[in-house]
Amino acid sequence: MITRTPPDCCVADFSSLVNVANLDIARDLNEIADLLETQQANSFRVQAYRTGAETLAGLRQPVQDIFEDEGLLGLIELPGIGKSLAAVIEQRIRTGHSSVLDRLRGDAQAERTFATVPGIGAELAARIHEQLGIDTLQELELAAHNGSLLRVPGMGRRRMLAVRESLAGRFHRGPHDFESLFDVMSHDGPVYEEVGVADILDIDQEYLRLSAAGQLVRIAPKRFNPNGKAWLPILHTDRHDQHFTALYSNSARAHQLGKTDDWVIIHHDDEGNGQWTVVTEHHGRLKGKRVVRGRERECCRYYARRESPALA
Repeated sequence: MITRTPPDCCVADFSSLVNVANLDIARDLNEIADLLETQQANSFRVQAYRTGAETLAGLRQPVQDIFEDEGLLGLIELPGIGKSLAAVIEQRIRTGHSSVLDRLRGDAQAERTFATVPGIGAELAARIHEQLGIDTLQELELAAHNGSLLRVPGMGRRRMLAVRESLAGRFHRGPHDFESLFDVMSHDGPVYEEVGVADILDIDQEYLRLSAAGQLVRIAPKRFNPNGKAWLPILHTDRHDQHFTALYSNSARAHQLGKTDDWVIIHHDDEGNGQWTVVTEHHGRLKGKRVVRGRERECCRYYARRESPALA
């Protein structure tokens, strides 16, 4: 049974190993809080990260030991650590970095995200991103189910199946929840993401409107930005008591195609893997409309209801 001390205990009394391990993660949480505050996020979110940092600074045991012994539930039982913070701490323990912190710094990279999936190393992650032009774990899962992932050199069928299984576990899906891309696209009920396309598209419109009006804080990403210009608008917003972050795609593919003022990446901050890409469609029934990649069928129904209210 792991014993814990309150957050206000004296850090100087602890071993250097515990001090370094816990304080490194605490510093990340404090930096997240600072960036959220600078970027005008919800004050409750800012305070939640500061509280989490205080908790980690006050632990007598390495937080990694708590996670290894008790899993996410052990983290959630710590004072001030909820489900979202526990997911951030888990990723930091497992991978040595935080995608939330990367995103707030403007340094989020699809390659780094893909490399967190077992069986996908840095080189393969880069090939997947460049050859398929995908940015999110949801798009990676679609590629694993429709077979397009097999087009990437180094991705054999066995490895592709391992990616499917890994992402199914990460998204808490059963073996029959996602049989193929076509099943998902034609499904009459809600698709696997709990957040509806109406909310995603509403966030997208809020981001585009406030960005065009110059009302958003702009950050300076390190990638593709040699002059360090603060050009990338970032939005923190809430829907139904859930937190989201939106910003233009800063991927190599977006720069190559000139879409850095069109492709919007929306992150569900309450779910570590909730992420969607919204783009302007240039073909077919949805031409000229904003569309959530991978959820085109739902977008068709959404726009049909808007244009013909009697169908709602």
